[in-house]
Amino acid sequence: MSFSGEMKEEIARLIPMQEADVRAELSAIIRFCGRIIRLEDSVAVLVETENVALAKTFVKLIKKAFDIQVQLEIRRHGAGKNNQYFILLSERPEDMLYSEELPERQKLQQALRDICIWSAQAEPRDLLQTLGSKRAYIRGAFLCAGSMSDPGKSYHFEIVCEDEQTAAFLKEQMAAFFVHAKIILRKQKYILYLKDSEEIIQILNVMEAHKSLMELENIRIIKEMRNSANRQSNCDSANINKMVRTAARQVEDIRYIEETIGLEQLAPALREMAQVRLDNPDVSLQELGTYLDPPVGKSGVNHRLRKLKEIAEGLRTEEGE
Repeated sequence: MSFSGEMKEEIARLIPMQEADVRAELSAIIRFCGRIIRLEDSVAVLVETENVALAKTFVKLIKKAFDIQVQLEIRRHGAGKNNQYFILLSERPEDMLYSEELPERQKLQQALRDICIWSAQAEPRDLLQTLGSKRAYIRGAFLCAGSMSDPGKSYHFEIVCEDEQTAAFLKEQMAAFFVHAKIILRKQKYILYLKDSEEIIQILNVMEAHKSLMELENIRIIKEMRNSANRQSNCDSANINKMVRTAARQVEDIRYIEETIGLEQLAPALREMAQVRLDNPDVSLQELGTYLDPPVGKSGVNHRLRKLKEIAEGLRTEEGE
């Protein structure tokens, strides 16, 4: 199962304790996965999804919010295709998928009335008065229309919204937890998305997907360690390449001096430095200093090699003239 699928499985098991939170999550599921069916003398509410965890969660939430027993209808498609799960709330006996013990008509009517009110509100602010209800609404929206990329490859969290108003309202709920999502238009849908790993971790915490959060943190730590090691390796390689190029130029300068005026014309300290560099063309300045008598530090070696470079450049200038 994908990381996104495992995350949905995790949060689908979270049934809120507070009634306000239950209604908030139901509101999100109905907005993102449900639709109202207008009948001659009443209405029906249908929720359909390919995610069995979401379907079961919706049934539990309906039971908790309205004390109504509902059942899932499973419609099987052709080979290789996912099952489709339907939950229908209707006053018409021929439509209902209830168990043999039918709920009281008054409870059913109340549930349908409440759901119709929620569905008419693109911004159900009255339902989202607490942080807990905001959490539940975000969780319901993600269960229906969200996805999360494999964090081992990239960081990308998104929720697909049918219209801009719904996306803006959902963005506002996330902002209450200091999560700043962005919205783009893609194929006539409004996509609310996050790409920053810190904010994705925060939204997982908001939805109480703690297991997925820990897995993401572990992956992120491993990636950061690997990236740090790669950067260090690249830095070391760059330093080695730079040192090799510098040493090659130094040897070239010394050879030019030797061929032009001879090393015996140099001051003793410079002559010794030139010979040590010729004998050790691939060592660092610090190590080079240990071969001198007496040994000198890195700055001393660098100073002498600069003097040799100036002499070589002066000889090249004279030769050019």
